[in-house]
Amino acid sequence: MIVRPALPPGLHQGGVVAIGRRLDARRVAAIADGLLRGGVRAFELTLNDPEAEALTAIETVARHAEGSELTVGAGTVLSIEAAGRAIDAGARFVVMPHTDAALVAWAAERGVPAFPGAYTPTEILAAWRAGAAAVKLFPASVAGPNFVREFRGPFPDVPLVPTGGVTIETAPAFIRAGALAVGLGSWLTGDGDPAGIAERGAQAVRAVAEARAGR
Repeated sequence: MIVRPALPPGLHQGGVVAIGRRLDARRVAAIADGLLRGGVRAFELTLNDPEAEALTAIETVARHAEGSELTVGAGTVLSIEAAGRAIDAGARFVVMPHTDAALVAWAAERGVPAFPGAYTPTEILAAWRAGAAAVKLFPASVAGPNFVREFRGPFPDVPLVPTGGVTIETAPAFIRAGALAVGLGSWLTGDGDPAGIAERGAQAVRAVAEARAGR
């Protein structure tokens, strides 16, 4: 029997996963506040070198956001060992740029939602069967919204989160095509300015809501 943890509520609420790469651990709490003000409810912090700094950022946000609606996760998780360290630091979901069935199953067995990266129907189905909570379509800018629409014909129950090159201009098309949510990186979090992040976050959440309403 497939073990599949429930999706973080934030993916349904805002439809936006904010991706932070190499963010200053001293500023991530303020960035998290900006995301919350903008209505973004899922914050992925990637495990880049040096990993220790990324783990510190995850721990800081997890502690700061405790009791709020923001769920923090770890991105660019490449191994079970890295996933364990991220979860110990406070990550409540893990995201990969690839499909590793063993890693997905390991996370699922521990009740941690995993979003493996996949690009083809074969990869997506393998990720789903391994216990993915949702599948990260990556790189989404190459696949495009039409892929999401056509894929959902034979596989209507597999939730997709297009990530990689998604912009505020293209996000609505992915949602209208049937995506669960979208991942937004440097456009949303890149400058680290909480006020700007709140404004852009609100714009993204509003665009997703309007696209969902127009499906």
